[in-house]
Amino acid sequence: MSKTALITGITGQDGAYLAEFLLKNGYVVHGIKRSSSLLTTHRIDHHYQDPHMENRSLFHHKGNLSDSMNIA
Repeated sequence: MSKTALITGITGQDGAYLAEFLLKNGYVVHGIKRSSSLLTTHRIDHHYQDPHMENRSLFHHKGNLSDSMNIA
């Protein structure tokens, strides 16, 4: 059974490095990115996986941690 990690700010420098490290170590990674970050995904684009692919290890979620209604 693989471990699962949630990364907030996955499109940022630290989030992208952490995602790469965890993916290389067999984790399933869920990353939260703000809607305004949709154009700045170059740090994680090389990890893109088709959403229709089975057994994916990277999942992207839109969200804003400063919006409490968004997190609920």
